Amino acid sequence: MEYISKNLEKNIALIEEAFQDCQDIVRRRFFAGEKKDIALYMLYADNNIRNTTVEDAILTNIMNRSHMDTQKEGMLKRLSEEVVAIGEMKEVKTFQEVFDGVLTGDTILLMDGNDIALRASTKGFPNRGVGEAKTEVVVQGPKDAFTELGSWNIVLIRRRIHDTKLKVKRKKIGTRTKTDVAILYMEDIVRKDILKEVEKKLEDIQLDGILDSGYIEQLLEKQWISPFPQLQMTERPDKASSALLEGRIVIVADNTPFVVMIPATLNVFFQAAEDYYDRWEIMSFIRLIRYCAGFLAVALPGLYIALTVFHPSLLPTNLALKIAQTRQNIPFPAVGEILIMELAFELLREAGIRLPSPVSSTIGIVGGIIIGQAAVEAGIVSPSVVIVSALTGICTFVIPNISLVSGLRLTKYIVLILSAILGLYGFWLALILVLIHMASLKSFHIPFLYPFCSASVNQYHDLEDSIFRLPLWFMKKRTIFSNSQYRNSAKGGKK
Repeated sequence: MEYISKNLEKNIALIEEAFQDCQDIVRRRFFAGEKKDIALYMLYADNNIRNTTVEDAILTNIMNRSHMDTQKEGMLKRLSEEVVAIGEMKEVKTFQEVFDGVLTGDTILLMDGNDIALRASTKGFPNRGVGEAKTEVVVQGPKDAFTELGSWNIVLIRRRIHDTKLKVKRKKIGTRTKTDVAILYMEDIVRKDILKEVEKKLEDIQLDGILDSGYIEQLLEKQWISPFPQLQMTERPDKASSALLEGRIVIVADNTPFVVMIPATLNVFFQAAEDYYDRWEIMSFIRLIRYCAGFLAVALPGLYIALTVFHPSLLPTNLALKIAQTRQNIPFPAVGEILIMELAFELLREAGIRLPSPVSSTIGIVGGIIIGQAAVEAGIVSPSVVIVSALTGICTFVIPNISLVSGLRLTKYIVLILSAILGLYGFWLALILVLIHMASLKSFHIPFLYPFCSASVNQYHDLEDSIFRLPLWFMKKRTIFSNSQYRNSAKGGKK
């Protein structure tokens, strides 16, 4: 570790060598004092700082200070106390701290005769401002969303929770990117064992770079082979704030508009932010629809194969005859039809995501109609298969979490394959295997299927906000995510 020297020329030589061919790093040597005999050196990253702050608070104040003490040693510290008008400043002693400061938007100031440098907070990163949520759209409720600037995201949460118990711990992860990562939690509500485990796992991450919160999500998940997410991500500040008040931990990473919420269960993936902004009766009905849609998204294609191919006798006679009539001239087996339509739907989904937004909706609707109608008229698939695939696709759009949707999309093919091999027995076997797998998952010691299992641990209070959402005045206890001593959310005190 190289330390800063009192010899300014030696310091400049090391800095120039480190930032060789880095033309976006601004380096300026200037003089101060009545006789202009005090040499200073300033450097910062272009367009990563607030120019007016650097010019007014640093350069103007120092250069106009003609009566500065000619004794150089210790002068830099006095500058930080008496001259430089910036709120957040710190002294650094190593060149690694200097380099880190420059690359994160701070301004570094060195002076001849001083073996320290001043690191002034002048961050001014370009950003797109606070926009609306794109993946978690609500009809009623706040419209603001997180941005790529981590410090702004913390402010959006602080704006909602005015409590000194909301703690923010900052870390840098990534040996090369040194991404700013913040751990947010409510000091009195959070479970200390989960907090310690999260901090330890973050400390153990050894990676060149963290470019998105998705990296953190994958690295913190224990069962990496599972298609189901064990951590929850959101771009909504109100949802993250609600998670904090439940006792959960929120991880905010710089350069991404999504934050990670820990821990997570299957139940929370079916909850939307607006569930709590409208009357409990209608929101309970809608949440029930989501659970039904989740089941159909996994089971419908496999159930169609099992009934039409292996057990047509279980269908009403008129329906069975109608399906058989529409399939008379189809050259493919029923499994082939389903696979063709499902893969076509997956292609349309990906095309809709990649295309510009004004075009994507047209491609999704018109493409689906044209392809489905053309496939039926050409005798490639039957109308019933088109209906099954369309319903399956619509059901995935009902679920408010894209990560869970991705897991259900993969699980659907497992159910489909076993149903095609063993019929209705394979269908039920696949569902049982999926259920066993979900029952084996845990998110930081919380069962993935909670509160549908082990709800007695919290005296069944978590069932109040599961498939049905009871009125707000009825839900007085915090969830299993919180410290057991602070589960009375109505009073905020000990139980």
